[in-house]
Amino acid sequence: MGFYTFFLLLSLLQAPLFYLSATSDDTLEQGSSLSVEKPNNVLVSPNGVFSAGFSLVGENAFCFAISFMKSSVPTIVWMANRDQPVNGIGSKFSLLRNGNLVLLDAGRINLWSTETTSPVSVYLQLHDNGNLVLYNIRNESLWESFDSPTDTLLAEQKITKDASLLSSKSHTNYSSGYYTFYFDNDNVLRLLYQGPDPQISSVYWPEPNEPSFRAGRTTYNNSKTAMFNSTGYFQSSDDLVFSASDCGVVLYRRLTLDPDGNLRFYSFDEKNKLWIVTWQAFSQPCRIHGICGPNSLCKYDHALGRRCSCLPGFKMKSNLDWSYGCEPVGFNYNSLVNNIQESGFVHLTNTEFYGYDKEYFQNYSLQRCQDECLKSSSHCQAIQFIYWTDTGYYDCYIKTQLLNGHQPYFQGDAYVRLPKSVFSSIENPMKELRLECPQDSNPSLLNRTYEKEGQNRFLKFLLWFAVSLGGVEFTCISLVFCFLFWNRLEDIDKDKQGYMLAATTRFQKFSYDELKKATRGFHEEIGRGAGGIVYKGILPDHRVAAIKRLINDGHGGEAHEFHTEMSTIGRLNHMNLIEMWGYCAEGKHRLLVYEYMENGSLASKLADSNALDWEKRFGIALGTAKGLAYLHEECLEWVLHCDIKPQNILLDSNYHAKVADFGLSKLQNREMPNNSSFSRIRGTRGYMAPEWVYNLPITSKVDVYGYGIVALEIITGKKPTGSQFSESGRMTENHGRLVKWVKEKMVGADSSQTNWIEEIADSRMGGKFDKAKLEILVKVALQCVEEDKEARPTMHQVVEMLQCHEEEKIFDTPKVPDPSCESGLLYFDNTEILLDV
Repeated sequence: MGFYTFFLLLSLLQAPLFYLSATSDDTLEQGSSLSVEKPNNVLVSPNGVFSAGFSLVGENAFCFAISFMKSSVPTIVWMANRDQPVNGIGSKFSLLRNGNLVLLDAGRINLWSTETTSPVSVYLQLHDNGNLVLYNIRNESLWESFDSPTDTLLAEQKITKDASLLSSKSHTNYSSGYYTFYFDNDNVLRLLYQGPDPQISSVYWPEPNEPSFRAGRTTYNNSKTAMFNSTGYFQSSDDLVFSASDCGVVLYRRLTLDPDGNLRFYSFDEKNKLWIVTWQAFSQPCRIHGICGPNSLCKYDHALGRRCSCLPGFKMKSNLDWSYGCEPVGFNYNSLVNNIQESGFVHLTNTEFYGYDKEYFQNYSLQRCQDECLKSSSHCQAIQFIYWTDTGYYDCYIKTQLLNGHQPYFQGDAYVRLPKSVFSSIENPMKELRLECPQDSNPSLLNRTYEKEGQNRFLKFLLWFAVSLGGVEFTCISLVFCFLFWNRLEDIDKDKQGYMLAATTRFQKFSYDELKKATRGFHEEIGRGAGGIVYKGILPDHRVAAIKRLINDGHGGEAHEFHTEMSTIGRLNHMNLIEMWGYCAEGKHRLLVYEYMENGSLASKLADSNALDWEKRFGIALGTAKGLAYLHEECLEWVLHCDIKPQNILLDSNYHAKVADFGLSKLQNREMPNNSSFSRIRGTRGYMAPEWVYNLPITSKVDVYGYGIVALEIITGKKPTGSQFSESGRMTENHGRLVKWVKEKMVGADSSQTNWIEEIADSRMGGKFDKAKLEILVKVALQCVEEDKEARPTMHQVVEMLQCHEEEKIFDTPKVPDPSCESGLLYFDNTEILLDV
């Protein structure tokens, strides 16, 4: 009786909070809502291309968004609450009876609203073009998403005086970033940088030091309207016109202001389900203001891409975000201006710091220019010294702030003012730094505790009474249960742990019988490893799944792997990582349910003589790098995979790579980057970094090493161990046979033997490959397998190096001869690396 009373009263109390569901796929009726707790509770456009619903943007954090659904991973094109995510429980997107469209956090706190009212009926509809429109019954538009874009413009959507684009912080942090695409007061479309410091802002496109008419713009207009069509043609009222490289073909397109401040035109590739860049505002990304923050330099080359580094005498201010730039180490400029510390200058060639010229002197010598800086009362931090060929003069510029620094595409030099006391401490004047993800940088969880407003006191009393009575009954039943099943308590505890894990990661729980039926009695085996066997199965909802049955080793090893994978994958969400759908923790049975990969593992395809052409191989290498970069550097969790090999890289129907098998992974403490608290060696022979063998601190660089070996295997088709590298009966004994063989081929090439690329390329490709792309991948792979972990790049840098080549190809940028290829040398992080053979 107590339990019945309790649930009856609970239902009565909650009933007023329930809303009706949407009555059709593309329409939300008045008085209805979409719930965050129902993943399928979404609006879908009639053509099935766009959907509107809640999207996960962090741990227990959701935004209401419109997404393009045809891409391999849905692409968010609009957000209602990008800066205020809602709770994963109780939150709703509701169309109220008064005609107002609201977003309610946990069902009661209004975070976003259209602030509309209507005396007649209204309804919300998602159109085929991605526009979400609120209509009244007269078909008059009261509000539409096209009028308030976030960072993306769709075909026929307009930029106006009241509608601009604002970039996101990063590709995984959708909150408002630092760059704006907008109509200025002079009626010209511009790109504006507004950094973390509200006092620092600057226009950087069109070229700010030239009048608008030289950029083909006009200020003589008052409509302030710009848009593009589905054929790829963009036109603005200020006479700005540009078109996509594939202009003339009707395609799905988007114009996005990306987190790096570059405005890019994207076309959708239907075949590969990917977005392709077909135009961009900047071919030299270092020209974008604020990209590396104050007191830093941005460098760009075609091999390594864009990199940031602090100036001599400075250190990175925030290891999480380059936008904060660098800060002085052990000094401040006030002490220099007041002559408290003796100062000098550090010379930086071909370096520009754009803006903040306090004073300008024409036809000055270098010494005279430096003297002006030393005696300046305006906090001179550096001088810019430039020779102008048209005048024949050297001109001197006094810099009061060091912003927008970049190399090397500049004809002048910079001289940074520093205390002479710090000169001796400058070991590497331009050392490149990397972002880190300290543990205390985790996004703060929103407060998910809410007090309900004034409820009926009598109902409260009944509820209290019912809970008390139910508690007594529950206690009695629990005592009887514990007495009867005491011997099975250990198994029950294990099951509870699995349930708790699943509850926190929102996985579906399956029974053992369900999965046994789904696999037809574990009939079709599709893979196996040391930890378990994988079977193909058909779930009750007709989804094809890969079901991993963990092997019971008698020592609890299967339970450890089960909890490792559950706790790891439950925190991950990326297109290049395997997706887990559910689990089974029943008695001694431990099973994990994953999405099914139609093309199996990379290892199986490399063994197939006809499976992988060069484009697929390069795409797999890039996709794998993106997945690992997310694991290492995206800051929600820092995960070391510890077993990167072709068997753990799975391929979907389009040969997109997904990193899988997290049974050996480890959640690393970001405050201890050199953590060596591994109880045992992890990984597979041939792919393991030297740190494991020599008992050195384990960092994310072990995964970088494994990736480098995999990349070489993708290129050559050869395994890292075996006898295929023996020449003239000679066999190498170290674990880096593949690496040594590639280096020998590469360094052995001279003027009479320049076909080393053809020699190492997998013969099964039949010579059909892009030599430039293959060479880039070889260089990247060899950097990844350096014995010294500090010489290896991060996975984020690997992605940038590979992607920069792709961008260069798209825009037909002339290839600059790479001096690092001469004499068998590679360059990374301004450090010369000799290929030791």
